[in-house]
Amino acid sequence: MRIPRSLEVWKMGTVNYLDALKLQEKLVADRKTSKIADTVLSLQHPPTYTLGKRRTDHNLLIPESELKKIGAELCYTQRGGDITFHGPHQAILYPIISLRDIGIGARNYVEKLELTMIELASLYGVRACAGQKGETGVWVGERKIGAIGVRISYGITSHGLAFNIDPDLSYFKHIVPCGIADKEVTSLRKETDSMLPTEEVIQEQLISCFARLFGYSNLIWKEKGSILSDNGENR
Repeated sequence: MRIPRSLEVWKMGTVNYLDALKLQEKLVADRKTSKIADTVLSLQHPPTYTLGKRRTDHNLLIPESELKKIGAELCYTQRGGDITFHGPHQAILYPIISLRDIGIGARNYVEKLELTMIELASLYGVRACAGQKGETGVWVGERKIGAIGVRISYGITSHGLAFNIDPDLSYFKHIVPCGIADKEVTSLRKETDSMLPTEEVIQEQLISCFARLFGYSNLIWKEKGSILSDNGENR
């Protein structure tokens, strides 16, 4: 008989990017030593450009000194992938899970993250698909709707996916998104004829798609207030 797998879902609201990065680092260390169960952070960020470990600064198209004028900041990370943008009205999931416990490899993990966003888009009549060779993330035709950048350390994941619900797409004009030139970025709002529910509902739908694809049958939901009281150092 298969034992039900549990997933803690931390609903964080809006979190500064560097604070979320520090939290992920702590949770990865805790997951490696089995202090915590598989966990996913569900959140949004203030306007932030992030670069992966390849340090492709040339794909930032405006001087770093100009970022403050447009209300954004730049952060460097150790995830895979190229430059991307995170901001309000974007659903972000950062899974801190053990791939060894689930029994899947890195490629299968990324494919399931793609399917998570593809399934969410399909709920609103949007036909999305994984990118062609060399094109990471999830696409609607030639337009990118979801980005993926992950880090895996000793089988434990961090970073994750970002799905565009209705972000300010003008921020993407200042970068070559994910290092792929001459491609547009789109959003669920632009692509669907359906009336969208609240962003909280959409984020919960994204989590449900993730949980089903990864075989989690028991979701333990935690709100930001209870998380901070349980983890006082992560304020």
